Amino acid sequence: MRFNLSEWSLRHRPLVVYFMIVLVAAGIWSYLHLGRSEDPVFTVKTMVVQAQWPGATLEETVQQLTERLERKLQETPQLDVLRSFTRPGISTIFVQLRGDTPARDVPEIWYQVRKKVDDIRGSLPVGVLGPAFNDEFGDTYGIVYAFTADGFTERELRDYVEEIRSELLRVPDAAKVNIVGAQDERIFIEFSTERIAALGLHPSTLIDAVQAQNAVRPAGVLQTGQESLSVQVGGAFRSEEELSAVTFAADGRLFRLSDIATVRRGYVDPPQPSFRFNGETAIGIAISMKEGGDIITLGRQVRQAMARITANLPVGIEPHLVADQAATVDEAVSDFLRSLWEAIAIVLAVSFLALGVRAGAVVALAIPLTLAMVFPLMMMAGIDLQRVSLGALIIALGLLVDDATTTVDVMVTRLDQGDSSESAATFAYTSLAFPMLTGTFVTWAGFLPIGFARSSAGEYTFSLFAVVGMALVTSWIVAVVFSPLQGALLLRPTKRPQATGPGAVLRAFQRVLAIALRARWITIVLTLAIFAGSILGFSFVEQEFFPASDRPELVIDLRTRQNASIYQSDQLASQLDNLLRDDPEVSRWSTNVGQGAIRFYLPLNVQMPSDAISQTIVVAKDLAARERLRQRLETALERDFPGVVSQVYPLALGPSTDWPLQYRVSGPDVTKVRALAFRVADVLGSDPRARNVNFDWIEPARVIRVNVDQDQARLLGVSSQALGAVINTVMSGVTVTQLRDDRYLIDVVVRAEAEQRVSLDTLSSLQVPISDGRTVPLVQFASFEYLQDYPVMWRHNRVPTINVMAATSSGTLPSAVDRAVQTRLVSLRKELPAGYRLETGGIAEESALSQASVLAVVPLMVLAVLTILMIQLQSFQRLFLVLSVAPLGLIGIVAGLLLSGRPLGFVAILGILSLIGMIARNAVILIDQIETERAQGAAGWDAIISATCSRFRPIMLSAAATVLGMIPIAYTVFWGPMAFAIMGGLAVATLLTLLFLPALYAVWFGIQKGVQT
Repeated sequence: MRFNLSEWSLRHRPLVVYFMIVLVAAGIWSYLHLGRSEDPVFTVKTMVVQAQWPGATLEETVQQLTERLERKLQETPQLDVLRSFTRPGISTIFVQLRGDTPARDVPEIWYQVRKKVDDIRGSLPVGVLGPAFNDEFGDTYGIVYAFTADGFTERELRDYVEEIRSELLRVPDAAKVNIVGAQDERIFIEFSTERIAALGLHPSTLIDAVQAQNAVRPAGVLQTGQESLSVQVGGAFRSEEELSAVTFAADGRLFRLSDIATVRRGYVDPPQPSFRFNGETAIGIAISMKEGGDIITLGRQVRQAMARITANLPVGIEPHLVADQAATVDEAVSDFLRSLWEAIAIVLAVSFLALGVRAGAVVALAIPLTLAMVFPLMMMAGIDLQRVSLGALIIALGLLVDDATTTVDVMVTRLDQGDSSESAATFAYTSLAFPMLTGTFVTWAGFLPIGFARSSAGEYTFSLFAVVGMALVTSWIVAVVFSPLQGALLLRPTKRPQATGPGAVLRAFQRVLAIALRARWITIVLTLAIFAGSILGFSFVEQEFFPASDRPELVIDLRTRQNASIYQSDQLASQLDNLLRDDPEVSRWSTNVGQGAIRFYLPLNVQMPSDAISQTIVVAKDLAARERLRQRLETALERDFPGVVSQVYPLALGPSTDWPLQYRVSGPDVTKVRALAFRVADVLGSDPRARNVNFDWIEPARVIRVNVDQDQARLLGVSSQALGAVINTVMSGVTVTQLRDDRYLIDVVVRAEAEQRVSLDTLSSLQVPISDGRTVPLVQFASFEYLQDYPVMWRHNRVPTINVMAATSSGTLPSAVDRAVQTRLVSLRKELPAGYRLETGGIAEESALSQASVLAVVPLMVLAVLTILMIQLQSFQRLFLVLSVAPLGLIGIVAGLLLSGRPLGFVAILGILSLIGMIARNAVILIDQIETERAQGAAGWDAIISATCSRFRPIMLSAAATVLGMIPIAYTVFWGPMAFAIMGGLAVATLLTLLFLPALYAVWFGIQKGVQT
């Protein structure tokens, strides 16, 4: 006789009760100590490699630096894409790994990248600085403060901010504390080229004098019989005044530096990327959390630390909260927990109404017991309470009462037939434990594509698979160990009146079932016709990768021409500040000029530093205000910011791209690539739903070329290297030494006066030293001309690539525009020359890759479902019958999405796949019940009706619990499409399981009414 868990439970009641108490206590403790976060952590599988070659042209940088690095980086294991961003003298390469790269392997791969680049460091051109590596590209700084100063200098503000940073680094859960937008100080030595030429001097004379006095060199150690004395040589600069007093001799005369140049303290010029809060100059502090920490705990710790810090700040220095992920997570988790409790209440109400008080109480107790087992498992698996795991708990609620409902229904039926409590409890295990276990694993198998999808989107949603699996398995344990004991204590035999209540519902269903069986061919054909219609209707369902976040932030990107100065970007950002300043629907905003915002939100697309960009994060009063503000800003930017590529968009949920529509044009010849990109832009712009068609780079910029007469230069003893150094010193300035000021190292920069740095006449009259000590004007052996060259070049897998990008009009999904554009691009693709490619990027590419990663696991899911079902059914015919119902859920899926107006997104696709397991579970239990009835001697017709009616209540109850339990998340942005898809699909599939499947069973096995089979 096989082991009966329910019987064991009844025989060891004190021990089982003890386990229940321990599990509940462990569940409560785990729930209180589970981490809280806004979104699941997913690994950003991108590394940034950057190197500089000062003085190189764009072509030289691409060919000699970017190309060399990329050739080596192509050897990276698990490499997906190499993207490079090259400016004259600066190469930036993004090493992007394949989506199926396990997160645990990423650190080792980044180590291999460093080793490979080190191997070729010696082959890089002389003068290359770096390469440098950034493999912490995905770090999230969830808490950001801005500090403004009224009545204080920028240096004084920075001193306070540095002290605050040191204090915040002591916060237990803080990993990194970075300063944002601070401008480094500089000491400028500015000279007039005409004046020093008239004195017979040269900038190199000034440079040599300053460097010689400020150099740090060891002066030795004096050893005596009793002690060691370090010898120190004075003269190091401690202030700009001491620097002004430097004297040097030239041509037999003694000069003071202040006599021939202006020495002043200022800030880096041109400015470094800057930061503003509500339009005021500010310095930001961004705080990231330690791995495995709790963001809510970190938020509390930071608030306590900031309260102490603020109390000691002088009047005029004010901290402002820019981003507070802790508060956002606290609110989001609270909202989801409220939805969870609402779902629990709905499921309990369904159980009590359908089963009565006593039976409903047994089912109700299964919920806290299952959750009490799930929470410790989540803690051991490192799964926090976040958007996906909490949604998974809500989805699992309806599923986790299935087994308990089945157990209780069988117990009530057996009690009504006269069995004792113990006999009824053990009978449920004997008759249905293994079909229920089969159904549990089949349901979980439906979530396999979620758990094993190797992509960023799959990693983002992994906890859905894990948490649902935990809930399903533990719910089976509860149903066969705890529920029988609770049922034996609470349930009593009940004889329900047959005229009212559930009896009437059941009799009505019996009549419908009899009609469906008698007209079984009509039932089958009608069902298949509706199914065919749903396939056609599926084409009308809109598609979306991940929806926009329901957070109140708006991101505003401004980008001007690629060779724009940071001053122009700052001016544009100031204009935007004026638009936002008096808007009543704006709560606050922060602006980054010269770079994007620091990653304060994990899915944020971080913009790389560039003088041509600014990014503003606006926090609206609420979600409705965000949408109204977005429309006003889009109109204002189009009207008031001509020549600027602007985009206004909310934060995204899950992996995303900044521009939803993107098309890559690649090829060896930049001129041809540019022409093709214009043609793609024409096609994209012809769709009225596409807005702000633009390119990541395409326009050439002016450059000044100094054409040197090399023969004349050699006669004068002037080399191109020396000439470049002279021009660089005058026009841009050269760092000659550093002033050591407290904790700071302040660069000392020698350059020409401001008026001369922006004048072409300065170049013409520039005096260049020659070999005999004299100077000659540059114009004597060089001429000047303006040329066109590209200020930047993007490459994709080592091929020059221009990205054609666009946003969509309000209310338009990118997928709809992309479908129309792809049709128009067919002819262009056919005309592409050999070696040139036109590829789709943006959301369409991300979605396709993520869906491909899911579909790649579908065969494994199908194999798992077939294997589990075959183990239980051990019949190909019955296996076919079970599987015949699963696709029919599409009828309800299409209806649910179309009626609700929700798009089919990545998460909804996961829900649709998981439906296969849910539907198969009900089907296998029904088929098993029919087979049991027939094995006990019932006629085929009677067995079908009896089994279907006996399974009617638990199947309908579990479906109602699942469908109604999703109501709290049905109208959320993230879970809504999945909820409506599952609600519609499961509702229709449940009905078909109870009508279509019996009819198909009767046809398949040739069962006739009144005929013994």
